[in-house]
Amino acid sequence: MSITRAYAITAEAVAAEAKRTSGNFEDIDVSKIIAVDDLKLREVGHHDVKLKILAASGEHNIQHAALADTVNIAEGRGGKIYPGNSALGEVIAIGSDVTKFKVGDIVVTHCNGEPDEFGFPLRIWAYDQPDSIGWYSKEAVVYDWQLVKAPLDCGLSLWEMAALPLRAPTAYHLWRRAIGMYRVKVSYERRAKINAMSFGGGVGELFLMLAKAEGHNAFFCAGNADRRAALEKQGIVGIDQKAFNRFSTKDDIKAFNKECKQLTDGEGMHLVCDMLRGPVFEAGLAVAARCGVNVSAGWQLSQKVSYNSTIQSVKQVTIDHTHYETPAGCEAATELYGSVFKPTIHREIYAFEDLPRCMQETHENSQSGIPIIRIADEMPASVSKLL
Repeated sequence: MSITRAYAITAEAVAAEAKRTSGNFEDIDVSKIIAVDDLKLREVGHHDVKLKILAASGEHNIQHAALADTVNIAEGRGGKIYPGNSALGEVIAIGSDVTKFKVGDIVVTHCNGEPDEFGFPLRIWAYDQPDSIGWYSKEAVVYDWQLVKAPLDCGLSLWEMAALPLRAPTAYHLWRRAIGMYRVKVSYERRAKINAMSFGGGVGELFLMLAKAEGHNAFFCAGNADRRAALEKQGIVGIDQKAFNRFSTKDDIKAFNKECKQLTDGEGMHLVCDMLRGPVFEAGLAVAARCGVNVSAGWQLSQKVSYNSTIQSVKQVTIDHTHYETPAGCEAATELYGSVFKPTIHREIYAFEDLPRCMQETHENSQSGIPIIRIADEMPASVSKLL
C-alpha cells in the first residue's frame, strides 16, 4: 500500500466555513474547505490500473460538496471525501488481468461510479459512490473499466484534453437524447436544420459544438464575454445573459424571449440545454419552439423546478433530465476530441498547490474558460509536444 498526496473535503471544514459566513453561500471561501491530505492507495488488484495523474479539470461538483447546497456529501460519506472525477494520467502499473492498457499509456478517466443494467450511472465516482477515491491526487488506483485511451493525435493540447473527460460524455449524451426526442416529434423532412441553445458552462458549449457539427444553428447564452467570444469564432452565436439581469424578473424573461425570436426568425429554440436550472429554467422554457426539447443533467443550482404543464403540453415541449453517460458512451465521446470538441480553457493553468484557489475562483465565476490544474511536476515524453 502506497501513500500519495490528495485533496480532501471534510464535513468539519464545511461546517466551519458555513458557521463563519452564517450560511451565506456567496461569502463562502471554497479554498478554506478543500485541503491537501495524505491518502493511502489500495494495492493494485487484478483488474486495477495505477495512474500518475498529469492534469485534472475543476468541476462544479466541488462547489456542491463544499457548500453542501444540495446534500452534505462529505457528511454522508462518513465525514470526508477525496474529490476529483475528471482527469488525465499516465499508466504506471497494471493488474495481472488488465489487457486493455499497458504501462506508459496516456488515459482519461470517466466518473460513472456504478452502472445500472443499461450502463447508466446510479452514482458518481468521487462523489456519492461509496468508498470512491478521486483524482485531485498525485497518484490513483482505478478499475480498468473506468479508463479510456487518450487520443493524443486529435489536435488538442494536453490541457484541452484534460477539460473533457467529464464534460464531453455528458454533452454527447444530452445531444443524443435531445435530438432523438425532437425527431420523435418532427422528422428531418419537416425540419432539417434546427435551433439549439445552451446556457453557459463547459457541457453547454460542447453540446453546441455537436449541434454545429451536424449543421444546425447554435446559440450560447452566457455572462462570460471571453467564452462567448471563443465560441463565436466557431460560428456559434453569443447571447449576453447579463443583458437580461440573469432573468430576475418576468420582464427580463420577456425581453430574452423577444431577442431569441429575433435571432431565429420568430421560431424560438428547438433544443435547449439547461445545465443550471434555478434562475434560467423559466427562461429556457419561455424560448422553446413548438415541439421543443429542454434537457439537463447532474446537480444544478436548484433541485426543484415548477412549470405550467398545460402551456408546455400545448407547445408539445419535452422536459428531460439525465445524469452521466455509459462507459461505452464515454468511449464514443472521446472519439470526437479535436474534430468536434474544442473546449474553451481558462487562460491560467493552475499548479497542484493552487487547486484550492482554482476552486474558489470557479465559485466566483471569474474564469475565462474551463479551469485546468497541472498535477504532475514532470511530464512523460509522450505528451511533451502537447504542453
